[in-house]
Amino acid sequence: MLPLFQKDHVKYLCGSILLLMMLIIPFLSPLQEYISIPKEVRISISQPVMASENPVPAFSSKEMDVATDSVFHEYAGLPIKKTEMKPVKDLRLIPGGHSVGVELQTKGVLVVGHHLVSENNERQTSPGENADIQIGDILLTGNGKELNHMEDLSSLVDQSGRNNKDITFKVKRGGDTFETSITPTINKQDNEYQIGLYVRDSAAGIGTMTFYDPISKKYGALGHVIADMDTKKPIEIHEGTIVNSRVTSIEKGGQGVPGEKKAEFSLTDDRMGTIAKNSSFGVFGDLETPIINKKYQKGLPIGYAEEVKEGPAEILTVLKGDKLESFDVEIVRNMPKDSPVTKGMIIKITDPELLDKTGGIVQGMSGSPIIQDGKIIGAVTHVFVNDPTSGYGVHIEWMLKEAGIDVYENNKQKAS
Repeated sequence: MLPLFQKDHVKYLCGSILLLMMLIIPFLSPLQEYISIPKEVRISISQPVMASENPVPAFSSKEMDVATDSVFHEYAGLPIKKTEMKPVKDLRLIPGGHSVGVELQTKGVLVVGHHLVSENNERQTSPGENADIQIGDILLTGNGKELNHMEDLSSLVDQSGRNNKDITFKVKRGGDTFETSITPTINKQDNEYQIGLYVRDSAAGIGTMTFYDPISKKYGALGHVIADMDTKKPIEIHEGTIVNSRVTSIEKGGQGVPGEKKAEFSLTDDRMGTIAKNSSFGVFGDLETPIINKKYQKGLPIGYAEEVKEGPAEILTVLKGDKLESFDVEIVRNMPKDSPVTKGMIIKITDPELLDKTGGIVQGMSGSPIIQDGKIIGAVTHVFVNDPTSGYGVHIEWMLKEAGIDVYENNKQKAS
């Protein structure tokens, strides 16, 4: 049996809990609604919102002063949260899915390795490594002259070696630049002056077109950055070319082994346009020849991150030749963010035909547009190595931003 003072203590504690619950319960629903109120709502200017409409959940709300400005939410007559109303343009994009080849010319000459140079029969050294040139460094200039091709560097090394002069290099390493000098050394084996560096001035590969904007002529493809195969670092480009390509075969993927598209293209005969940017969200530039999508000839509107739903969707891609096909997928998870992210969705391939031919997502499929409810919502980016049926997708709005396509309408519309 509890002592009297302990019984009183238990009664006091229970009474306090009941009182606290009575005070909290009335606020649980409003609290949930408050959390669900978005900071920003995007409205298409083709469908103006009238002042009497309330497009977002709220406890209660005033009428909007300006339809495309803001909505104030109240509780007990007090303003508690403001939702910005941002008008967006009525953009229509031509969905891609086409297989494309890309060639990038690096900005400067990329160092991808070191090698030894024979000074004589007894001594070998790498002048570049001795000068603290590291793999992944970019040689921007040599003696003040730009180095955009390997031929530029070879000519400079040979000339400086014959004149017994050092080469002063401007080197970029990450976000920093510095200068260092290297003395070319004669390689007795082939009688050539060398500096002991393996370099590269270009990269090529295949991917998938995501979208084309017929108004601005801009496009987006791949959905992720192109990195050098040796250094694994993003390639900083001087210039680039995007071309049509034809898929020749598919190497089916499996658990732990990603599959791959095999394709062929010609940089001279199949040219489509230029590449101006290589970023975390893909490659971007201008097309000289517009792409054609027979299924969506008039294009599709944009589906923003907050509109994406977990459930069925489709992707467009090419498995053979240049035949564009549609395949079923599922949006497993949507993860919209206020700032740009490359992994905004998790998708799963559900189409039996695609699974049979590829095993899921394969290399070269990156950039395949994702379509849901008649809108282009993003692109395939990465495959899960341990589960090739699934992978990540990027929201279309971040690719548009990288392409330099502004989705927002600058001139606000007044309520009528």
